[in-house]
Amino acid sequence: MSNPDALLVEIAAMVESEHSNQMPLTVVVPGAVITGRLAPESLWHERVAEVLMASDRLKPFAALFSDPAGRGTGDIGEGTSHPARPTHLHLHVARILQGSYGLPHTGGMYRISIADISSWTVGDLSYTDQ
Repeated sequence: MSNPDALLVEIAAMVESEHSNQMPLTVVVPGAVITGRLAPESLWHERVAEVLMASDRLKPFAALFSDPAGRGTGDIGEGTSHPARPTHLHLHVARILQGSYGLPHTGGMYRISIADISSWTVGDLSYTDQ
């Protein structure tokens, strides 16, 4: 989407400002439908860092997610009195919907550019984990 949906940007900004991680959202991006819960960027980074720290091979990458200076995203308005408008959604317990299945089975952490979202809906789409 060349012009990000203003309502979706407002929803993302509200999640950031209220630090809520309960907003369910399903988005359509090129090649995928992804469903999950929106999380504030800081919480998303923290959770990804925890997962990476638990892996001996991936532990060095955890610093990129736990060090705010290493982020370089500009999503949260670093050093300004007014936060920048979100440019990405941060989903947790998220799944890519493939037919009637959600992948991965346990849910994952996805960062999605708002500009790439062609459509969206509030709520989780149903799927079966069989």
